[in-house]
Amino acid sequence: MKMLRRNLDRKPGRGYLDGQMLVAMPGMNDDRFARAVVYVCAHSSEGAMGIVVNQPAPNINFPDLLVQLQVIPETDLIRVEAGDEIRILKGGPVETGRGFVLHSADFFIENSTLPIDEGICLTATLDILKAIAKGRGPANAVLALGYAGWAPGQLETEIQANGWLHCPADVDLIFGADTDTKYSRAMKKIGIDLAKLSSDVGHA
Repeated sequence: MKMLRRNLDRKPGRGYLDGQMLVAMPGMNDDRFARAVVYVCAHSSEGAMGIVVNQPAPNINFPDLLVQLQVIPETDLIRVEAGDEIRILKGGPVETGRGFVLHSADFFIENSTLPIDEGICLTATLDILKAIAKGRGPANAVLALGYAGWAPGQLETEIQANGWLHCPADVDLIFGADTDTKYSRAMKKIGIDLAKLSSDVGHA
């Protein structure tokens, strides 16, 4: 998270994709990112970090996770305000045992919340889960287990190799409940019809 905090302390530079969506090309050769839509939280010469927003974490709900993380005792489950409204995602293959909350900018914890772009923030402490459980959290939020990370220059190389496309982020692509259609909607936003797209695009 140190790299992330340093990156977010500066304004996005030319050519960097902070606050953008990465959309995996159909020919993506890494199964972990097949048809993935990733919100880029930080991107600089030091690397990149993002959250996959269209891969639900199976067999787990928000109230049960609060108990597992000892945010609340099991006896308090019935009083959890957020219930099942908070979606839990597989945020990426790095640090999968750690939670990262992408959320709207109406919630902020000093020294913990990192503003990203266009009213989107990231908080990775238990305090935000406690606030959500009590009904005092942000208006929009998703909880991601793990994140996607790239070494310096790696993301640029993958984009040049036709691994990723990118498009502007919007609230529905990040927080929308219909994860199944996020990939096709992101592609449509770029102006691509999946039915006509060849995985060999860009190769003569």
